[in-house]
Amino acid sequence: MEDTRFPVDRLEKFILSAATAQDVPEDHARIFARRMIEADLRGMHGHGLMRLAPYSRRIREGGYNLRPQIRAERKSPVSALVDGDNGLGQVVMTFAADLAIEKARESGMAWVGIRRGNHAGAGGVYAALALPHDMIGIYMAVANANHMPPWGGIDMLLSTNPMAYAIPTGEEPPFVLDMATTVASYGKVKVYAQSGKPMPEGWMINAKGESITDASRANEGFLLPIGGHKGYGLNLMIGMLAGVMNGAAFGSDIVDFNADFATPLNTGQAYFAMRPDLFRELDEFKAEMDAKIREIKNSTPMEGKGPVRIPGEAAIAREKEMRRRGIPVAAPVLKAVRELAGSLGLEDRLE
Repeated sequence: MEDTRFPVDRLEKFILSAATAQDVPEDHARIFARRMIEADLRGMHGHGLMRLAPYSRRIREGGYNLRPQIRAERKSPVSALVDGDNGLGQVVMTFAADLAIEKARESGMAWVGIRRGNHAGAGGVYAALALPHDMIGIYMAVANANHMPPWGGIDMLLSTNPMAYAIPTGEEPPFVLDMATTVASYGKVKVYAQSGKPMPEGWMINAKGESITDASRANEGFLLPIGGHKGYGLNLMIGMLAGVMNGAAFGSDIVDFNADFATPLNTGQAYFAMRPDLFRELDEFKAEMDAKIREIKNSTPMEGKGPVRIPGEAAIAREKEMRRRGIPVAAPVLKAVRELAGSLGLEDRLE
């Protein structure tokens, strides 16, 4: 069945109305809706509208503080620790990214850690917040459910622990790399489960080392790290920098937000912002970024392959297409949000 498409503005207003109907303050609801739509527009549908129903269940069961006192602690000119007070993840992360960008504008660079946050969606959305300021943005997070064991083990102590990088350019599309440290994010596994499509080989295996391609059987196995033991090392590093250093959850402290909708998650994240003009003139930097990107894109593709692309390029094309044709919504997601709209008495039920 083909996905149903809806105009971008309509879906953003829908999320906003669903959030305010559940007593989310309007300023927080607007940030919440915008970050989710930005994820959909990047093609990260596992972090967009699809999340509205489970987020709403967490609201109903008291898992969020809807009136958080988000604050910066342990501050210096180039750093801060943000206490999210268990607020909506998108709101807490936006506060932290804005703070890092503000500090970097004054001091050249800034690292902001986050504790007592929540699942915030697609990392590339936050890394890219630095781009309009001609800054580099880096995002890391300890994810909210353990789906991977340590390399060589079978105990589920690690999650997908994503990272994202955004680097400004001049005329070329900005470089935006958004990736989990597992071969696939669990959000993608959920998308495959909803669609009934088989997952690619190499995403998940069971404790015997047998491949799992049926996404509905994901709970029988675990995700694999990118690059084998190297991805495992990256995963640990993110857990230590975004979790341990911030006093946030990591390892056995992680609460599975797919199964527990009431317990605070204490999600840990980290955000770094930096001005390239610390190292060279901004215009020179952006011009050379353009030149190197063109060199790579114009390089010779493998026979039958190509064109050569850079991270972030396809996301820009997807956004243009969705702004023109609408955001595609899978049938299971549409069913879930329509039921939510009915229970909340929303005027627009996406009929």
